[in-house]
Amino acid sequence: MFRFASPIYLYLLLLIPVLTAVYVMVQVKMRKQVKLFGDPDLMRYLMPDVSPMRRHVKFLLMMLALGLLAVVLARPQFGTRNEEVKRSGIEVAIAVDVSNSMLCQDVSPNRLEKSKMIVSKLVEQFDEDKMELVAFAGSAITLLPMTSDYVSAKMFLDQLNPATISMQGTNVAEAITRATAGFSKKTNVGRALILITDAEDNEPGAIEAAKQARKEGIQIFVLSVGTEQGGPIPMGDGSYKKDLSGNVVTTKLNEQIGKGIAQAGGGLYVHVDKTDLAQSLLEKEIEKMQKEDISQSMYSEYDEQFVAVALLLFIVLVIELCIMERQNHVYKKWKLF
Repeated sequence: MFRFASPIYLYLLLLIPVLTAVYVMVQVKMRKQVKLFGDPDLMRYLMPDVSPMRRHVKFLLMMLALGLLAVVLARPQFGTRNEEVKRSGIEVAIAVDVSNSMLCQDVSPNRLEKSKMIVSKLVEQFDEDKMELVAFAGSAITLLPMTSDYVSAKMFLDQLNPATISMQGTNVAEAITRATAGFSKKTNVGRALILITDAEDNEPGAIEAAKQARKEGIQIFVLSVGTEQGGPIPMGDGSYKKDLSGNVVTTKLNEQIGKGIAQAGGGLYVHVDKTDLAQSLLEKEIEKMQKEDISQSMYSEYDEQFVAVALLLFIVLVIELCIMERQNHVYKKWKLF
C-alpha cells in the first residue's frame, strides 16, 4: 500500500506550470528583443557559443528538481505488513449518585466531590480498560457509553452535579439496570459496576437488580460515601435544606443497603472516609479481575521511501550545475545541444 505521510507538500507541484508559463513568456520576449538587433540567423552566427537549448534543458531540470523536492517533503511510504493489535482489559461501568444529599459535607469537601476525586484517580489507573459513566438520582442517564476515551470521561465527570438529573431521589435499581445495559456481550471479559452512593431514600428493587447483574457476569462494587452521623444539605445560598416543618434536614449514610447491594452483586463494599483507603481497596479488587482481549484493530507499518527520491533529486541538481548555458568546447564536436 502506497501513501504520502505529508501530502500537503504536493501542492508545491502547482508551482511548476506557473513557473513554466513565466519562463515561456520571458523566452518570447527575449526573441523579440534579439530581432530588434538584427537577423536571428546572423545573431546566432555572431554568438556561436550561446546555446538556447542548454538554457531550456537547465530549466527543465530545475522543474524536475522542484517536483522531486515536493515528493521528498510529502514523504512517500509503502506499507510493508499488516499486524493484528490486541488490547487486553476489563469493562467498568461507574454509576455516580448526584442527588442533593451528595452535597453533604460530612466527607470533605463534600460527598459528591469526594466521589468525583475517587473516580478521577481510578480513571488515571486505566490503561487498556473500557469504561462507562452513568449519573443517577431519582432516575439514571448514561453520560458516556462504554469507551476508552478517558479524556472525555474526565470531562463529563467534572460536570457532574445535582442539576444533571432533574428528578431527585436515589433510584439505585435504575442505575444498575442502566449501567449493565452498556456492557458488551463478551463472556471472556471481566466486567465491573462501581456504584457510588450514600444510599439514602433508596427506591425498592436495588437488591433484585444487583442479583440480575451478577447472573450476567457483572460484579458490583459499592462505594458508600458519607458518615452515620450525617449532616445538613447545603442549598448553595448559605442555607440548608429544611422539611415542611422548617427543621433542617439531616442526611445520613445507609450502610445496610450498600452492603446488601454489594453482597447481591458478588462484589465488595467499601466505606469512603477521609482517607485514601477506599481508593486502594477498589484498585486492588479491579486488578484481580479477569483481563482478556476486548478489542482488535489492524494497522499498517509503513516504510519511508523519500531517501531514494532525495538521491534522485541530488543527481538532477548535480547535472543541472554541470550544464553551462554556453557550449563546452571540449564536447563541441559532438553537438549534443
